[in-house]
Amino acid sequence: MSWLLFLSDLIVPLTFAGILTYAFLHRTPVYDNFITGAKEGFSTVLTIAPTIIGLMIAVGMLRASGALDLLGALISPLTNRLGYPTDAVPLTLMRLVSSSAATGLLLDIYESYGPDSFMGRFVSIMMSSTETVFYTMSIYFMSVKITKTRFTLAGALIANFSGVMASLWLTHRLYS
Repeated sequence: MSWLLFLSDLIVPLTFAGILTYAFLHRTPVYDNFITGAKEGFSTVLTIAPTIIGLMIAVGMLRASGALDLLGALISPLTNRLGYPTDAVPLTLMRLVSSSAATGLLLDIYESYGPDSFMGRFVSIMMSSTETVFYTMSIYFMSVKITKTRFTLAGALIANFSGVMASLWLTHRLYS
């Protein structure tokens, strides 16, 4: 096991040294390429900044307005039949949009229920089994100027739903 820890400590420096060695052997202008990439990255940030700002504002409005809690209360008859914790609905919905807002809701659940409770374990598994679909799609597709997403949204939502249901099943199976 100690050799694995030793190897993991060396992975980044060895990768860096390997890239520099390859560039040196092929006479690649590493610094110039780095500067060119940094300029492209900066222009990408400027392109996607309005999307990020819009998402942050929308997330803040949803959290502050109580709309997520209202939605959770409205669909509680369905979630109760499925054995799905109603208090996890806001987190599940927010996870689709913003990881940082979902983390804030996760911490609220930890404070209310505790991290070792059924609810705490369920949301922990769910957070690691799902993705910020709308954020990821908007950032990546906008940065490469894709306007027709075709089946990406449907596929991502199905995968996310599967992750949520698998998390619920695992939590019931392992901790009930």
